[in-house]
Amino acid sequence: MFNKNIKIVLAFLITGYAGYQFYEGEIGNGIMLVLLALIFVFLYFRNELILLAFLRMRKQDLEGTEKWLGKIRNPKAALTTKQQGYYEYLHGIIYSQKNLTQAEKHFRKALKLGLNMDYDVAMAKLSLAGIAMQKRRKREATTLLSEAKKLDKNNMLNEQIRMMQQQLKRI
Repeated sequence: MFNKNIKIVLAFLITGYAGYQFYEGEIGNGIMLVLLALIFVFLYFRNELILLAFLRMRKQDLEGTEKWLGKIRNPKAALTTKQQGYYEYLHGIIYSQKNLTQAEKHFRKALKLGLNMDYDVAMAKLSLAGIAMQKRRKREATTLLSEAKKLDKNNMLNEQIRMMQQQLKRI
């Protein structure tokens, strides 16, 4: 809801006021203000609208996800680089149901901006491999599948990777 710079300024102001409350002897108020400042610091690193979009995505509600992402007016100014990566990642997932060319563009941009979790990078590369397979680019799909397999440390995507490798053999 707030710009990322406003969140940091609010956190500093609240922390300063918490220090004043500690100085005045109001320890309880100071502790609560420090906790409030920590919420703003958390929301600096994890944008609340992207968190709400992920909640919609978990419920398989692509329209709701797109609605929450649409509320982010200027992603370059409002989000940090990693948050922009997840913004593009979610758009890639949404467009993978509608338009593969748009989905590919969003997944590539998400990988360029960076994603925090190896699982998310593996999922993006797996999706790109699927798009490359549908566009008959076998070499690129093979490379992306091998990269996704390396990144999938918990073997959560093992079944999908194996299935896509079998489909690649048929092409």
